Amino acid sequence: MQTTRRQSLIAHLLLLAVVFVWGTTFTLVKSALTHVSPLLFNLLRMTIAAVVLILLNFRSLKKLTVQDVRLGALVGIFLAVGYQFQTVGLTLTTASKSAFITGLVVVFVPILATIPHLAPPGSPKPTLATGAGALLAFIGLALLTAAPGSGLALLSGFHLGEALTLGCAIAFAAHLLTIARAAPRMPARSLGTLQIAFATLTMLVLLPLEKFTGGGLFFHAAPVVWIALAVTALLATAAAFTIQSWAQQHLPATHTALIFTLEPVFAWLFSLLFLGERLGPRALTGAGLILAGILLAELASTPPSAKFQANSTANPGIL
Repeated sequence: MQTTRRQSLIAHLLLLAVVFVWGTTFTLVKSALTHVSPLLFNLLRMTIAAVVLILLNFRSLKKLTVQDVRLGALVGIFLAVGYQFQTVGLTLTTASKSAFITGLVVVFVPILATIPHLAPPGSPKPTLATGAGALLAFIGLALLTAAPGSGLALLSGFHLGEALTLGCAIAFAAHLLTIARAAPRMPARSLGTLQIAFATLTMLVLLPLEKFTGGGLFFHAAPVVWIALAVTALLATAAAFTIQSWAQQHLPATHTALIFTLEPVFAWLFSLLFLGERLGPRALTGAGLILAGILLAELASTPPSAKFQANSTANPGIL
């Protein structure tokens, strides 16, 4: 497909807008979770997104095979698990830390790709740059989560919220690798709809686990909850997945990687402006090292063709 300058400009602007929306959702969801339990919130936002996508893409779903449904189910399960870890973790850590730790999904993708049967066919082996990116990112993670005044006890601030968010990054990495296997077999619209539908079903099955999240199942119809549901379901999921699938057909993979790196930066800025979450010098250094590690792993370890397959349907760094 030949991309014109106008299409390239529109694609850059649209993808930047998508990443901006994703960055705002960390702060928005963090605020909403004081009024609604995390697993219930996830189920509601994913149900809305699934209904919208099914209505929009109903015709393409008629051509699905049994194998397509199985792949869509597996992708949806990984997506749901990642969101559950991320949202519960967000109740226990700050929005800015959640965003930077979630960004480690880019580092985990090449690491998990070394596991047989998980890596997509033809995926490249991790390189020295991959290892360097991972090392930078995990040093950054230690600095980002270190408690003030902890000295050399860098892991003293790594608690349950951070651990759950790290689990989310691993689940999202597995989700991206599964998408890389499924994407060549079916249209992006069908795969996007299937994964959201099966993620919704998985969240419904997991809803009884809400009693273990601390506050149990609860819902207060505060305005921020409705705003968060609308933004995450309609803008950050249904619209974002559709826009991203089109935009990445007209962008070099390196440009996409650079734009995606802005997501935790936007998240940090919004958490600073609206939640007053400040990062000290050590945490800011850690955040910078995480960004450097993410960028190094993304740009140096995956060729453009594989990177497009892995990212063309969804970027689950979002909330």
